[in-house]
Amino acid sequence: MEPIISIAIYAHAFLGGIGLVSGIGSMTVKKGSKLHKRLGKFFFVSMIVSCIIIMPIAWLPGHKSLFLFLISLFTVYLVLIGRRALTFKSPKKHKAEFVDFSISMSMLIFSLFMIAYGVYGLFNQVPDNLLYIIFGGLGLFLIIKNFLFYNNFKEEKIAWLLTHLTHMIAGLIASITAFIVAGLKIWTFTAWVLPSVIGTVYIIYWRLKIKGKIVQRKTS
Repeated sequence: MEPIISIAIYAHAFLGGIGLVSGIGSMTVKKGSKLHKRLGKFFFVSMIVSCIIIMPIAWLPGHKSLFLFLISLFTVYLVLIGRRALTFKSPKKHKAEFVDFSISMSMLIFSLFMIAYGVYGLFNQVPDNLLYIIFGGLGLFLIIKNFLFYNNFKEEKIAWLLTHLTHMIAGLIASITAFIVAGLKIWTFTAWVLPSVIGTVYIIYWRLKIKGKIVQRKTS
């Protein structure tokens, strides 16, 4: 059994590496170009498959890690919503579909669990309790934004783009964090949180840049 698990872990790491490289590549090339879209597809597929591989392993003896399982789910949620946001670009789409709500509602449940488990851990010596609270809170924040987006995406034409951008960059941050923590074996609070802080600043920068371009087009 252990050799099979080892192969699965190597496959997970390999696909995670593809996700990391393709994700960085998609961020550096021209947005909307064929190369950007192709790299984005590589990123999406590799991250989904990589997480699906590692999630059952996170429940096996000798590899058990509730936090790793939940973070993998979080990553799947990020890239799924990032990908689904593209469907809202179509003028034929007038409302969010069942699959959109299902993804967000599932993550809502897991986010609330992470926050509750983290709070519980503050009083019962659960490892990484602050990380549960931080990432659970981040998930809850994004889910609230999701539901606002579902209700108002027709009112703001670039809402789909901002949602796509936010979640895909967040997914890339997850990939970078995984490389630091799992690849470089740096399991510290700073290693988990610092990429998210830097990534959040980067997301804010791009959101403001896009909104600024839209304003310029309207006034020119």
